[in-house]
Amino acid sequence: MRTTVDVQEDLLREAKERAARSGRTLGQVVDDALRVLFQRADRAASRGPLELPTYRGTGLQPGVDLDDSAALLDLMERDG
Repeated sequence: MRTTVDVQEDLLREAKERAARSGRTLGQVVDDALRVLFQRADRAASRGPLELPTYRGTGLQPGVDLDDSAALLDLMERDG
């Protein structure tokens, strides 16, 4: 199907170069690029939410102030 799209010059130049190197048409390169983009998006959507491990504990350790990033960094470097 024929259509018109606006493509950034640098992307178009690279797509044309890739097409020439691989012996394919520009349209085939664009088709493949869109397929890859859509497949990645579908895989990411089908994975669902990421679950992070949680650990039980007693809360913040004495002297930890989450609003003071410099002090927090000092504590982490000191303990590390």
